[in-house]
Parts: sequence; C-alpha cells; structure tokens
Amino acid sequence: MTSLRQLEYLVTVVDTGSFTRAAEQLHVTQPALSHQMRALERGLGGPLLERLPRAVRLTPMGRAMLPHARAALADAERARCAARLASGTTAGELQVATVYSVSLGVLPPALRVWRRDRPEVDVRLIEFRHADELREAMAAGEADVALGPRPADWPGPVRELGVEEFVVVLPADGASEDDETGVVDLATLADCAWVHYAPGNGLAELVDATCAAAGFRPRAAVRTEQTAAAPTLAAAGLGPALVPANVLPARFEGRVLRPSVPVRRTLAAYTRGTPDPLTSAFIETLTEHATV
Repeated sequence: MTSLRQLEYLVTVVDTGSFTRAAEQLHVTQPALSHQMRALERGLGGPLLERLPRAVRLTPMGRAMLPHARAALADAERARCAARLASGTTAGELQVATVYSVSLGVLPPALRVWRRDRPEVDVRLIEFRHADELREAMAAGEADVALGPRPADWPGPVRELGVEEFVVVLPADGASEDDETGVVDLATLADCAWVHYAPGNGLAELVDATCAAAGFRPRAAVRTEQTAAAPTLAAAGLGPALVPANVLPARFEGRVLRPSVPVRRTLAAYTRGTPDPLTSAFIETLTEHATV
C-alpha cells in the first residue's frame, strides 16, 4: 500500500532533482530513500523515475502520479492543521489561491474583516496569472479555496460571489462628449495604441476578445504583467486600458468610462470537496465583504 511518506519521498526527489539532495532534505540515508522509492514503484507496477547520471527524470507514469502525490500531501497537511486548530494547539493557516487582478481589487476588504475576526488564522495567498493556472493548482490540491472567474465544469462545490465589471481608462486631459454620458463605444478606440496585458495574463485574452467583438484587434503601446499598472499607464497617456472597476483607487485621476457593450465576468469561490468549517467561514466572509 502506498504511504504518505513514500509520496513525500517522490515529491522531494522531483523537486530537488537528486536522490542525494532529497535524502539530505528528508534527513534519511540515500539507501533508505532508494529502497522506499523502489517499493513505491513495485506497488504501482512500473517506474516513476528515470535515473540519469546527474539528474532524475519523471517517466510518463511518474508525470501522471506527481500531481496526485502533491494533492494527497497537501490534503494530509490541511487535515493535520484542522485537527490542531480544533484542539487549540495551533493557530492554523488558510491557503487561498487567486488571480492577480482579484487579489488586488476584490480580496482586500474581505481579508481585512477576516483578520479582524480571526487574527489567530494566517492567510497565505497563492497568486496566478491566468484562471486556467488557478484551476489546475486547485485541482492539484495546492490551496484550500480558489477565488477567480467561475470555472466551467468544476466537479466540486462552487459559490458565486458576484459579477465583476470592467471599465475603460483614458487620460485625464482628453475630455470628450463621451465623458458626459460616461459610456464609450470601443470601436471609436480602434486606431489607438492600447495599454495591454502581457501574454499569459488572463486579462490579455479578455481584452483581445472584447476588442474583437467590437470589430478590431488592439495594437499594444505597452504590455504589463501587473493589473494595477494598467490604469496608471492609461491615465498617463499611453493609451486606453480595459481594467476591472474594483482595482481603481478612490482618488483616481484618469477618465473612467463604461463600454457601451458591458464587459463582465462572474467571480466564484470553489473547493475540491466539501470545505472544512474554517474554509466555509472564509467563503462566507468573501460572500459578504468581497468587492465585486
């Protein structure tokens, strides 16, 4: 039978890239580590690792096994933390996975309330560029709860938090008739060079799709990884930017207009299985206090 210790050995060998370094990190002898890895492979019916002269490489079976090994170890650690928290022997930690834009605009009010009400529980944020990366990390057991765009066909519980609206940011010194209505037709910005997002950032796809629906492909004046930088760059005159309305600071100097065809996405909190009481309490806090 496969043990958690064997799974820990596998993950550590992969992460360190060496049996020697893994044995040092695990505080076991290298022969003992090798013996347990061979026992794991025998139990699974095939090799998980290819032993190279200066490294190790996952076999196809090993690549299939690794995310499940990580998930099992993460679940075991969360179970230990939950038990210690219930017994009062530790403060505990909640692991929250999200995407960059949500950690900037949606989470802070909820985290402020959570910290006020539960100062003994630390929150560890794990941030991703793209909703697909977020979903993969959650499926692999890397967090207690994920917060981001509502995932399609997610097998576990999903709690919708609200609808996030996007706005167009323009320089403060270029007032036009659009400012009177507060609405802009994106097609009128087709000839502009835009403040865009870097490839791999999920918002880059959203901007491209929104502009395509308006009949053009946006030309990038500058690309940024950081959601917070986009409105600042747009206000400085580098070009229009499409940003979540909730990331704009209270005293923002740029012009903010709503697209004539609204741009929105549903945000949700989701878990791999039935959430434990601590995670459930956090989701309730999100529902009541997240800025969506």
